[in-house]
Amino acid sequence: MQSQNSLNLSNGIFFKLKSSFRKLYKNSNFYEKRISKTFDNNFEYKPSPHLLSSIIKYQKKKYKIEDFATETIWTNNISSKDFKKLNNFFWFFSLDLKSSKETTQSIILNWINKNEKFDENIWEFNTTAKRIIAWLSNHQLTYEDSNEEYRLFFNHMLQKQTNHLLNEIKNLDETEEKLIGCAAIILTGLAYKDEKNYLDSGLNILKNLIKHSLDKQGFPKSRNIQNLVFYLKYLIIIREWFKESQNPIPEYVDENIYYLGSNYSFMWQNIKQDILFNGNYSSNYHEFDHYLKRFGYTFKNQINELAGYTILQNKKFILAADVGSNPEKIYTKDYQAGVLSFEIFSNDKKLISNSGYYPDAKNRLNKLSKSTALHSTLSIEDYSSCDFIKAGDNFLIQKDFKIGNKNIVFEKNYWKISASHNGYFKKFKLDHHREIEFYPEQFKFIGHDKIIRKDPDKQIKFDIRFHLHPDSKVMKTQNNKFILIQLEDEGWQFSCDNYDINIDNGLYFGNKNSYQENQNIFISGMNNESEQIIRWEISKI
Repeated sequence: MQSQNSLNLSNGIFFKLKSSFRKLYKNSNFYEKRISKTFDNNFEYKPSPHLLSSIIKYQKKKYKIEDFATETIWTNNISSKDFKKLNNFFWFFSLDLKSSKETTQSIILNWINKNEKFDENIWEFNTTAKRIIAWLSNHQLTYEDSNEEYRLFFNHMLQKQTNHLLNEIKNLDETEEKLIGCAAIILTGLAYKDEKNYLDSGLNILKNLIKHSLDKQGFPKSRNIQNLVFYLKYLIIIREWFKESQNPIPEYVDENIYYLGSNYSFMWQNIKQDILFNGNYSSNYHEFDHYLKRFGYTFKNQINELAGYTILQNKKFILAADVGSNPEKIYTKDYQAGVLSFEIFSNDKKLISNSGYYPDAKNRLNKLSKSTALHSTLSIEDYSSCDFIKAGDNFLIQKDFKIGNKNIVFEKNYWKISASHNGYFKKFKLDHHREIEFYPEQFKFIGHDKIIRKDPDKQIKFDIRFHLHPDSKVMKTQNNKFILIQLEDEGWQFSCDNYDINIDNGLYFGNKNSYQENQNIFISGMNNESEQIIRWEISKI
């Protein structure tokens, strides 16, 4: 243990020294000269801003540049979040095209004069990548009808920022930031057609990124649904840029759009519901569906299991479960300890839910939302099925667990999802096996949670929770045998053989970076047996 602590300390010192050295290097004259090597190429391909409508929240009301305090725009004291929004220039997408081009270009020129040299806040990677995309995509205001001197400044600064991205992208850990950076580099290469370095470099980075972050089925290795949609959106945007600029579309871009789209169909389009597993929260992709239809993208997928998720459905019910192993450690910053958790939908209303995810890593609710107790599954002695360790601002999984005994049955009158995992084996020497059956004609779900212990030398406490949507209402019957659930105009009852059932208050993180109070049904008990089966039932009344 002492040698491990010494190794961790040495690694910490090494990374701090490396970070300090890179900071000195990027603020040096040598780095300034390196990224200032640009070319006198013309801005030829002018990308249409509407191609970005899948990632830009366009406002119905358009603003004129004259509505802004253009004289003091770079000197106001604002929050860090607003500072990034201001400097990534995505607010240009909200400008009316009748705005003054001269005023818009003067704002950019003022920004260049103020921020020509590298500054780690202004030139932060994600902010810089978005700024490049915004400047090029809003060319009708940022470039058209400008004089030659302005164009020289614009072209030089655009390429200089792209050089910075090329220099920094290899040092990034965040795949989403890398993808935005790739998009900006590729767009610069398409816009300045004679400069092949940007296009070739961007495509090589993109190809390598896809290779290392997507599995063989084209699903993100993080198993994160938000990541899946993010990749699909940006790859489609890149493809549309190639198409519009009349450049041949790389084959691997088309291939990965096909797989990502197929996975998107499985996770969203088939059910039109947000399932709250592994970093997901309510997103409502209906607008993205309209975008796909507008640009002629159609995806289909009729399978029942993908990337460790099982989704069974008919016209009235959806049963979804996480029956997958954890991702590799490097892909677990948004992973949640919800193995074998499940969700049930009845007539488009969520009957059983997980509690969602709080994505702001700097908030203490982020770690809380990773807990097994925030999922509809089993926890032991208030521990989660996997441990997390602090890594920068994020919590990453510490030790892998394995899934076994998986069995999926999907017939007209009988559904079954069953699997086991060993996430509690190291700490408690036990395996958890879960089986959920559904009888559609009887409107009845029957579950069996089995605790299998290798060495039951002492009693341990277990809890099984069933989280409910905040709009649900619950009440325990006087005989303590049933819990009634009111789901709008539907009534359901929950029961459990031989164990006490109760109602507890909780938190629901289904909406991004916010929370509501909700309630959950829980079964508590003690275990000192080699094999213990907890049977529960949810049926419509």
